Amino acid sequence: MHLTELRIQNLRNIDGEQIDLAPGLNLFVGANGAGKTSILEAAYLLSHGGSFRTYQAEHLQRRGAEPLALFAQIQTDSLTHRLGLLRHGARWIAKLDGDASAKLTDLFAACAVVCFEPGSHALISGSADGRRRFLDWGVFHVEQDFAPRMRRYRRALRQRNALLKQAADEEELSIWDEELSQAAEPLAEAREAYIARFERQLIPLLDDYLPELAGAGLRFRPGWNRSAPLVEALREVRQRDRALGHTTRGLHRADWSLVFAKAPSHEQLSRGQEKLCAIACTLAQVSLYRSARGENPIIAFDDLCSELDAAHQAAALAALIESGAQILLTGTEISPSLLERFPAQRTFHVEQGRVRKVL
Repeated sequence: MHLTELRIQNLRNIDGEQIDLAPGLNLFVGANGAGKTSILEAAYLLSHGGSFRTYQAEHLQRRGAEPLALFAQIQTDSLTHRLGLLRHGARWIAKLDGDASAKLTDLFAACAVVCFEPGSHALISGSADGRRRFLDWGVFHVEQDFAPRMRRYRRALRQRNALLKQAADEEELSIWDEELSQAAEPLAEAREAYIARFERQLIPLLDDYLPELAGAGLRFRPGWNRSAPLVEALREVRQRDRALGHTTRGLHRADWSLVFAKAPSHEQLSRGQEKLCAIACTLAQVSLYRSARGENPIIAFDDLCSELDAAHQAAALAALIESGAQILLTGTEISPSLLERFPAQRTFHVEQGRVRKVL
């Protein structure tokens, strides 16, 4: 899939811009603060309903202006979709092919964007929340029932946590233990199947990018001991959960991590090594999406040259272009030798929130 058109209204310093994009490499150059990253952020919002830069959606809207609105046209192998995303008060409203009653998940299913940006090293060294979101984005795009099942799980989790805080009786808690367990089991199986495929794609990339660390591996912790149903684990920790006022076993406690023979924990990786791990994870996810859906997601890569040395810039860009995906790439400046080797199909200059096509 690829974006053919992206329209942005009132996103950060962008007042109103329409950008016509090429299927391959699209390059956005300009000074720091010009608005380059906001263009990638717009595409990412259409795919995720949240920003890779902030969890506070109110910071996205251009100061003193409203509404924040994004429109795009996306081309797949067989279909063209028209996408819309509007920020209304504290809510996101989706529109898909003219249908104003579309759900956000319908929009996200139609537009798949993966992103590597300066904070992507947090995928390796940051909190488990980010790694779960990364994992679940991949599962969402290969498991048709993932979104409604996850909604069921979250509703049950909220209810159980509320009952724990209210010191509810044992019988009522048992009902919600069973509901949470029934919701969790198929989701846990889907996660485990995806993580196994992800690992097979990822390990060769890690061995290639970080040969000095040797013996790459992935550890997955599903959130409870999967040798027994979740309902049994919940019974075992019920008194502890009552004391804490929240549920300590389940999907929401899952995590995964990378290990290496010569660096058994992420604390022993340099920032540069963490970034290379994050790029490998991104490429592995692109490959899995392509295998499952028969087409590539869109790849957003923010500030390539500030993140990697020259050799790894070339290696990363070569892998991205070889994938055949549409690439949205930003930089304050791109090395002439890199541009000669990987010429952009379309180049844009960004200045003070204005986008001008150069090539």
